[in-house]
Amino acid sequence: MKIRPELQALRSDDTPQRQAQQRLKAALDDWRAGSPIQLAEDELARLAGGAVLEDLPLLTALFTPDDPSARQFVGPLISKLCAGLAKAPLGLVPLRHFTDDALASIMLARSGFATLSLQVFDGAGMARRPRPVSVSFSPSQTWEQVLAGSAGAELIHCRQTYPDRADLAVEPINLRPGTALIRSNRQTALVLGNLEGCLVTLRLQRRSASGGVTREYQLADGALIHQAAGTPRESRLELTAALLGRMGRVDAAPLLAAMAQEQGGASLRWQALRECLGLDTAEGFRTLCAIARDPADPLATPAGALWAQLLEAHPQLAEVEPCPV
Repeated sequence: MKIRPELQALRSDDTPQRQAQQRLKAALDDWRAGSPIQLAEDELARLAGGAVLEDLPLLTALFTPDDPSARQFVGPLISKLCAGLAKAPLGLVPLRHFTDDALASIMLARSGFATLSLQVFDGAGMARRPRPVSVSFSPSQTWEQVLAGSAGAELIHCRQTYPDRADLAVEPINLRPGTALIRSNRQTALVLGNLEGCLVTLRLQRRSASGGVTREYQLADGALIHQAAGTPRESRLELTAALLGRMGRVDAAPLLAAMAQEQGGASLRWQALRECLGLDTAEGFRTLCAIARDPADPLATPAGALWAQLLEAHPQLAEVEPCPV
């Protein structure tokens, strides 16, 4: 393994690295002192709490087409950070960030389910990736303003969903500086196409606090190929339910039965019900019937269908619970 001299020097004395980090932190503090970031954070908290964007003046300006507010907001920060990194290339930006061969992202602010971030798409990195063959729709909203660069793109609209597919429509668009996009990610997804150089955008995103399901469909025919919980919490709970089932934790059946009957995402409740049935058939079957009996429950129809299938395959289950319909 080849170790560059700069890294070798840091093994014996990390003072230059610590000084570089201090300078970058000072640059960030300087930007925060002279920018309306505090107001942006306050409005972001209100957005996360359910406020509409039109009631938040600063965020509205940041995502108004051809409004210079977005550039004025992030321009000084980028200038200060780039100057600091030019002097100390091994420094780390003192904000949460991510990068790969095609996308770099810096989170400027976060409150609950709402985030404000700066994103850079690298044309060369994007060109090395295969063209997307699928698209995902998630329970969230996105506001986006193009700050620099241009690209061809497609808006993929989900016009109608079915149990195993979706009716998709494609709308070609051109992105340029000043372009602002507002979309509900449940119905619309953005797919970037031809991109020369870099495309820089300011993005505001709010996930649904009530959860939901993210679904991925094939672009060619709209076939459903994957779905997942819409929030990290529900995803963790689904994994926990599955793990309890694989561990054979019969003592967890009452907890899983309660989860299946609570308010929450349909995917999580169904996973809890399945694991409950596997661990304790009687407990799970009673829970299944209770769900099927409730006409207001969105799981009532599939629960009734599963009840009928199980009873046909195992008639003895009729002794556990009578017909729910």
